[in-house]
Amino acid sequence: MMTSAAIAQAQAAAPATTADAEEPAADEILVVGSQIRGAKINTALPVTVIGVDEIRTTGAVSGDELFRSIPQFGDVRFNSQQLPGSSNAARGDVGSLDLRSLGVGNTLVLINGRRGVNHPTSQANLQLVPVLTFNSNTIPVNGISRMEVLRDGAAAIYGADAVAGVVNAVLKTNYEGAEFSVQYGGAEGTGFREFNFNGTVGTNFAQGRGNITFFGSYDRGTGLLSTDQDFTASSDKRPLFVGTRFEGQASLDGTSTVTPWASLQTPATFGTVRRNGAALTSASGQFHIQPASQDGCRVGLANGICIDDGLLTTAGADRNLRLDTDAQGTSILPTVDRINLFTTANFELTEDVTLFGEAGYFNSVSNAQQAPIGTLAALPITIPASNYWNPFGQAVFANGQVNPNRLSGTNVPAAGLPVTIRGYSFTDFGQQQVRVVVEQFRTLAGLRGQISGFDWETAVSYSEATATDTSSNISRTALTAALALSTPDAYNPFAGGSLSAPQTGNMTGNNAATIDSARQDLVRFTKSTLLTYDLRISRPDLIELPGGSVGFASGFEWRRETQLDDRDARIDGTIGFIDPVTGEAFGDLVNSALNPDTSGARNVASVYAELQVPLVSPEMNIPLIHRLDIQLAGRAERYSDFGNVAVPKVAGAWDIVEGVRLRGSWSKSFRAPNLEQTNATVVTRANARQDFIFCEADLRAGRITSFAGCARSQSTQARRAGNPDLDAERANTLSFGAVLEPPLPDGMGSLTFTADWWQVKQTGLVGIFGEGNALTLDYLLRLNGQTNPNVERAPVTADDIADFAGTGLTPAGQVLFVRDQYVNLQPQLVKGIDLALLYNTPETSIGRFSVSVNAAHLTTLFLNPSPGIQELIDAREAGAINAGVTIPGGGSLLRQNRTPQWRGSASLTWNLGGVTVGAFAQYVGVVDNLALTDANGVPWAVGPRTTANLYGQYRFSEGTLDGASVRIGVRNLTNAAPPIASGGFLPDVYGPQRRYWYVNLGYRF
Repeated sequence: MMTSAAIAQAQAAAPATTADAEEPAADEILVVGSQIRGAKINTALPVTVIGVDEIRTTGAVSGDELFRSIPQFGDVRFNSQQLPGSSNAARGDVGSLDLRSLGVGNTLVLINGRRGVNHPTSQANLQLVPVLTFNSNTIPVNGISRMEVLRDGAAAIYGADAVAGVVNAVLKTNYEGAEFSVQYGGAEGTGFREFNFNGTVGTNFAQGRGNITFFGSYDRGTGLLSTDQDFTASSDKRPLFVGTRFEGQASLDGTSTVTPWASLQTPATFGTVRRNGAALTSASGQFHIQPASQDGCRVGLANGICIDDGLLTTAGADRNLRLDTDAQGTSILPTVDRINLFTTANFELTEDVTLFGEAGYFNSVSNAQQAPIGTLAALPITIPASNYWNPFGQAVFANGQVNPNRLSGTNVPAAGLPVTIRGYSFTDFGQQQVRVVVEQFRTLAGLRGQISGFDWETAVSYSEATATDTSSNISRTALTAALALSTPDAYNPFAGGSLSAPQTGNMTGNNAATIDSARQDLVRFTKSTLLTYDLRISRPDLIELPGGSVGFASGFEWRRETQLDDRDARIDGTIGFIDPVTGEAFGDLVNSALNPDTSGARNVASVYAELQVPLVSPEMNIPLIHRLDIQLAGRAERYSDFGNVAVPKVAGAWDIVEGVRLRGSWSKSFRAPNLEQTNATVVTRANARQDFIFCEADLRAGRITSFAGCARSQSTQARRAGNPDLDAERANTLSFGAVLEPPLPDGMGSLTFTADWWQVKQTGLVGIFGEGNALTLDYLLRLNGQTNPNVERAPVTADDIADFAGTGLTPAGQVLFVRDQYVNLQPQLVKGIDLALLYNTPETSIGRFSVSVNAAHLTTLFLNPSPGIQELIDAREAGAINAGVTIPGGGSLLRQNRTPQWRGSASLTWNLGGVTVGAFAQYVGVVDNLALTDANGVPWAVGPRTTANLYGQYRFSEGTLDGASVRIGVRNLTNAAPPIASGGFLPDVYGPQRRYWYVNLGYRF
């Protein structure tokens, strides 16, 4: 059992508990928050310590599940539930950490007190900037002795990224014996099943002078499909909102406008294609494929399909032709095979010097299936006139064969017309198959000892993380060759979808050989490395003051960080594609824009110093000052790529009387810009964005009644440039708290109550203007006769002119892409309150009880808008643009999408003999779903949600089963579904699993 007073007083969420591994002696314990071994200043710091019993009550198997159970952690931006539609974001077995909701990248993760390497694949944050995180799933949950979470700025102690705080995973060491366990579980009503195997083996050697401890785990998850649960079974979420004020709202229909019912266009310069005088296309040549049973057919084709003029009107009559990807069984959770191995070792070389080391290896393979490949508006595909299936193709092919599929009686010349694909899903290629292999290893070797009363320690470590993301795609070169064929083997995009199931069925017009000839995997390889060296000295009794011993620590640290983002040769410019008809240059994959490789490296050298100063001790008998301690710390870091940073910290603890403590701290922290933000040449991303000038045209023309009904969302490409001149993001942190530990009668145990108020002011946050805001600015400017030069649009077509007819607005073309760059922008203010209640009983005749209640209340989360965004907000408030326009990037972010004001948890553990019963409850408050707003701009409220876990365990202590244990548990006891949202549920905030049962069998030797 951990008996250190420093740990017992520093906890803020869970009591110190018995660990399966032996703990070091109390005077050797170093709790996160101080580099002084044996320091008592930890009482001044808000630290959450979670032990083995608390981890068991959560039922967590992965690091992601464990951190989701801690109220002080915000949304999980990187998660395996999200499965972004392209490899531009982190996919696979990954979980992020966001302490205090300050944003991913502001939480430093330590393994046994030393920095861990980041996951190598970035993902856009709320400011649409690529950020990196430590992968929480690489933490071996079964190997945790205790988890320490410092909820305070700590850059002065640990360096960059410790803005919100620090997580320190203390792993098992000095273990002697062996234990193994197997666990099997699954979620009710779904095909999701998990198998886990865990083992720990340790032994002393050399007459007790050394120890080696090994622990490992293997986890297998079968994955969860969208069709397993009603809230994900269809992309059309309208049925989920029946009986609410959003019943029937069009924006809830998430089915895709990119479907196998192709939207196509002949050259706009040709004008309307006519047959016997009747128009088959719009004035700009637009037409689409649909079932012959659908209204509006202009001319029939084979197999029950026809041509209608104009693009697919997916907001009206043709809505039934939208593609329902979720109904096809896409992955909500991927299948996962995870191996996590770790070894710790130490050996006393002499009485004063110990050699120690660590080695860890993580490997995860995940597989998922996602929506079929679809075209992007910015990456058109041309069907040549030679295509065998082109109804407007050549009259006679080059081989002399008469074109059997050319429509007769048209005004198309004998040479035929090429056709441009404006929107099309390659459903006959099947769903995208995504395979992500994540590997990570860590090695460390060091020496520690004592000399002249000082503790010293030095170590060198190397860590490396890689991710290989492989997904099925289509080669433009091969597809173009197949489209150019003048034989029945040509690829046929005119075949449409399934007549019997137009929203989900695949077309049948192409043979397997043609499809296979165009298949091409898209591979993204990312890698991050971390090489560190440090030298640390500390002494808890440097000098003596009347109040006690002054503690001291100092050290030097050096690290080298590298990051590599190696894009597929078909999109990084190595293998390009030139459209043989239009001459336009693209990458060689159908739905992926050009995206150059990115790489970078930096060296960081730092020095730090820390003092623990006891000003008043109990022995001094000063009224109302039972004890008074302060911590003073400072750190300076030199970066090879952007300069120097120096930060201080001051913390203090004042015991008014025994059992009543006030504590507080002030510090400066910083986060260095990551290597992708500074080194990227062009980062191309595509996101669904509303083109509000078209919404305005629809509103004025009476096609919609409010912006809430606008269906002008499209995949908008953003071309974002890195910035080598970025500075560090900086923060000032202030916190005040109280700790009450009233003395209880003998035999009643211990009671602790903590309350902490905190505030973080961040400046220079790296951000962009954003393509959504760029389109809003373009909307504002166009209402005043101007345009946004950063929004590149296609030439205005006859159909665009028709959309704007009678509105008084100048017609606009379709968006091609938006230009942007990373810059240091907005300040952000975040405030909150943490509350905790802890109660532990001693052993009694009815057992031992441990109770903890933990709550986090976010009171302020305000992002100051940049000047450009503030201009848009002012225009909306003044009525210059519609009130239904969403303007991200500024204002209060409380409750917005993923930041509830309240989170809480409670746990109860009861032990009696070999029986243990554990219970855990979790509460997540309400968030506003900004993607779903009414005509007044009021969003849908999601949540709250309360879940409960329960387990019972019996450990045999005699007979043939001595050492064996059986545990039966259930997660989400009440079978609570995640609260519904416009996308079904919010994966950043909630897990998708319903009630989950598991059984665990263990044996300890």
